[in-house]
Amino acid sequence: MDQQDSHLSALRGTGVALITPFTSAPDHAVDVEALRRLVDFMVDGGVEYLVINGTTAESPTVTAAERAEILRVVREQATGRVPLVYGIGGNDTAGVENLLRTIDLTGVMAILSASPAYNKPSQAGIVAHYERLADASPLPIILYNVPGRTSSNMTAATTLTLAQHRNIIGIKEASGNLEQCMAIAAGRPAGFLLISGDDMLTVPMISFGAEGVISVLGNAFPNRMSRMTRAALGGNFAEASELLFGFLGLNPLMYEESNPVGVKAALAALGICSDAVRLPLVAASESLTERVRQLV
Repeated sequence: MDQQDSHLSALRGTGVALITPFTSAPDHAVDVEALRRLVDFMVDGGVEYLVINGTTAESPTVTAAERAEILRVVREQATGRVPLVYGIGGNDTAGVENLLRTIDLTGVMAILSASPAYNKPSQAGIVAHYERLADASPLPIILYNVPGRTSSNMTAATTLTLAQHRNIIGIKEASGNLEQCMAIAAGRPAGFLLISGDDMLTVPMISFGAEGVISVLGNAFPNRMSRMTRAALGGNFAEASELLFGFLGLNPLMYEESNPVGVKAALAALGICSDAVRLPLVAASESLTERVRQLV
């Protein structure tokens, strides 16, 4: 099995974009014990891999020292049971390149890197950004297209151009544009991963070739999400759809007061961690908390 086939196999199924548990006010420190519980909850729930330091982890408000500690704790707790993917992105290409060269990525399989936010680069700029990162990165890169956060869309043509780079192995697609996702599925080279970045589009995306999902809901519902994804990958779309429909009432609550506020409310209801988030986010309102509890 070559390296590309190895990644295709290891990163097929359900990945979870891990939240960062914090202690309650006033300090909101990283809650290491809750993080260990969360990792075990994920692995025992059947997820295929974990994604550390994504936007669901509130990465803009986590310090470099805390990020290193989080990676160390997750690596220790996972103990090789599941692969790890690490989020490194930003809107300063040179700065991201420097992080890729300097961060200790021991135990990490791949990098997830969102396209630059706020700058709103052209498609040519997005290509140049990722090619420079891919040339510098010691690990394979998974592209991340999330226009709702970055304010720019990475087109299918741009993705397919970048898919030719030897060190770019896939994309987490969160544009919500199924026609764009289909174009990627139709034109990608063999072994290039198409990963849903939207929990509710996982099943339809798998139907035309996606390899799975990097999930928010999986933090609180790893077993249900994993079962849904595995059913779809196995061609059992009736079972997968039934499980998907079970999330219809819950999924909008995850984003009503911004991610990860909703999923932390769900995790608090399950006793995994507190619902604490760092400013400028605030914890779920009483109304949202109660509605989440009714569905957990």
